[in-house]
Amino acid sequence: MNQFVGAAFLHIRSSVLHSVRTAMVRDDQVGWVVSGRKRLRAPSGEVQFTAGQALLLARATQWDIVNEPAADANYEARVIGFAPHTIERFYDRFGQFTAAPPVQACASSEADADFLTVCSRAMAALLEPDMSDAMREHRVLEVLLLLAERGLVFAPPRELTWEDRVCRVVRQRPHASWTVDDLAQAFHLSASTLQRRLALEGTSASRCVREVRLETAMALLQGTDFQVSDIAMRCGYESHSRFTSAFRQRFGYAPSHLRP
Repeated sequence: MNQFVGAAFLHIRSSVLHSVRTAMVRDDQVGWVVSGRKRLRAPSGEVQFTAGQALLLARATQWDIVNEPAADANYEARVIGFAPHTIERFYDRFGQFTAAPPVQACASSEADADFLTVCSRAMAALLEPDMSDAMREHRVLEVLLLLAERGLVFAPPRELTWEDRVCRVVRQRPHASWTVDDLAQAFHLSASTLQRRLALEGTSASRCVREVRLETAMALLQGTDFQVSDIAMRCGYESHSRFTSAFRQRFGYAPSHLRP
């Protein structure tokens, strides 16, 4: 998983069928299935994507995701996530798309040569450590422009919820020993004020920290070759058994299920 301030790239691969329950899409995402099949389930029904299809997922949507390997190959997909201020930059640069109806929940497009070329350039920019942020932003916006010219745009960002704000702070350092005081200080608030604002949204600081850590763990299990014990430490778990227990409770299986 690689990222700069405005976008992130995630390479997902797995040799086993697995699901991700109640996955929250925190940033607008564009991805494509390389091999296998991705199934997105919501109360309204199920949507499927196979190799050769591009998918767009709108931020603040929630899905049960099933990733299925192909019969003779792993499941593999590539995803680029766009931070809200990158979507804002897109509309600043290309205001002619402001009136276009945005993607509702999810949409699909053909992962044709033009799409793959533009996405590959963006992916390479995000992975290249010596690339300037200006060039990274240019390549990332190129993806959004290509899709906009196909009639697919994401909604302009609204004010972030407090849950989203806290999760974005934690996501920068999921291994840190976050306390309510630490998080409140990041927003120049008192701990009681932050707790009250999160409670009004039906969540808490500890729940935000736990969810980000486990989301990060899932991404690392899907997209890296790190040992499970290393992933546990990178996500703030000093105890391997506590990490396994928390992961199993959240997703329904142990981390080792993804490492047969």
